[in-house]
Amino acid sequence: MKFNVFALIVSVLFATSAQAERVLVIMKDQQSFNKAHMAYKMKGSYASKGLDLGVQSQAVGQLEDSLANLNSLVVNTDNDAQIEKLKANPAVAYVEKEIFHDAPAPVKGFLGQARQSSQAKLGQKTPWGIHAVKATQAWNKSGRGAGARVLVLDTGIDEAHPSLAANFEKGKDFTGDSNGSDFTDKVGHGTHVAGTIAGVLDNTGFTGVAPKAKVLAGRVCSEQGCSNVAIAQGINWGIQEKVDVISMSLGGAWSTPAERTAVAAADKAGITVVAASGNNGSNRVSYPAALSTVIAVGAVDVNLQKADFSQYGPELAVVAPGVAVVSSVPQGTGRESAVSVSNGQKTVKVASSTFQGAREILTPETNVLVHANLGKPEDFAKVDVKGKYALISRGEITFGDKVKNAIKAGAAGVVVYNNAPGLIQGALTDDGSVLPVGVFMIEQAVGQELVRVINSGKVATATLHTMATDYAPFDGTSMATPHVSGVVALMKAANKALTGAQVKEILKRTATPLTPNSANELGAGIVNAEAAVQAAIDAK
Repeated sequence: MKFNVFALIVSVLFATSAQAERVLVIMKDQQSFNKAHMAYKMKGSYASKGLDLGVQSQAVGQLEDSLANLNSLVVNTDNDAQIEKLKANPAVAYVEKEIFHDAPAPVKGFLGQARQSSQAKLGQKTPWGIHAVKATQAWNKSGRGAGARVLVLDTGIDEAHPSLAANFEKGKDFTGDSNGSDFTDKVGHGTHVAGTIAGVLDNTGFTGVAPKAKVLAGRVCSEQGCSNVAIAQGINWGIQEKVDVISMSLGGAWSTPAERTAVAAADKAGITVVAASGNNGSNRVSYPAALSTVIAVGAVDVNLQKADFSQYGPELAVVAPGVAVVSSVPQGTGRESAVSVSNGQKTVKVASSTFQGAREILTPETNVLVHANLGKPEDFAKVDVKGKYALISRGEITFGDKVKNAIKAGAAGVVVYNNAPGLIQGALTDDGSVLPVGVFMIEQAVGQELVRVINSGKVATATLHTMATDYAPFDGTSMATPHVSGVVALMKAANKALTGAQVKEILKRTATPLTPNSANELGAGIVNAEAAVQAAIDAK
């Protein structure tokens, strides 16, 4: 056994690596791991300690990281033969190749190219979810989360964001794209999650659930996806840092042994793990949320109805706001629309939304509105929209087809009015391309009034503007999860001694039940911060 352990250490440390494939090597026992861990710490100087370097000819890869809390090594290998040699070593329990879960993305919501924000405070107001989970009612008894530390394992973070900078503690990259120092959020997902957990309370009302908690960010997801190796590294780091909560708005249909080992180690260390139930609407909770020690979170809308995309099943613990959740995004990447309409006598600003794939109108533009009914080719044949804005009703054909028909007819822009209350957003193109016209949505009643004005023979105009912001609305169980992670931070701030099992039991017991819930679509109900914090205090 001794020779095999040393052979593993030396051959891993001193091999070169070309086109490396990362693998996670889980050692059989603490003694074997300790030897490998010591070699990792000493690295090159270990060659002078009297080891037999003859085994270097049986190279099995290059040691990248040593995960002390998981008894595991991260090794870069060149080929499958090296992996087989690792598996054959008696000191090794098992070897797991790096695989990738799908990269996290909102069901709805989009970001643009980073630009200078149009207004410093644009988009900043208290998100509806903060009130829905009764966060503010829990603040007095929890110090707003002061003293609690939350690790967000996601796509990274914009550490300089005005809503996050004061609460950001440290970050690290585990994707292999850098030496560990570049945890920049290139996707926007992690920054959004962090803002919901611990966004700083400012004078406009914007806040996270626990606005005095500290945030650590582990970048475990890149554009390629979320790596099992990176997730294990991130959880190991959380245990090392002694965080209170690990929030994972990520997952997939299955989990790997390494991920399960890491989650179990976090639970043993007293860390509460919170994860998203998934976004395909099925009756199967995704992993790692489905693991028994994890708090699985589903999503509800502003009416506290289950979001159609929210996955459910027996493992679902609670639900939280996950539709139209406004939070921080990398600075200047958020987009907010501004639409004003006029009947020739009065101009009013109206509620609006814009679409991914539409031209951004960065300087306000005003034009005449022409009603083109549903936006079908035969509708455009009856009106002249050339060089003007087409006013189109939602319905019967897709937004994309309406806009293509408008462009073909020569419209300079498109304003769609809803055929139901409220506003929606989405994508006009599937390939990331940008159409040559701006496209905005306004509410049903506003559109109907504009049609009445136009039909009466008056001229109606619209002023359209796309503004770069530091905030954006997203939909997804990824957005529900940080609400619960924030509530757990409040609970841990009130009672540090709570175990993961106690936190989960309290959250379920104090949640506000919702119906219909025959198949556990809503778990124990919507998380209730006020009641959960009081129960945490009572548990002392």
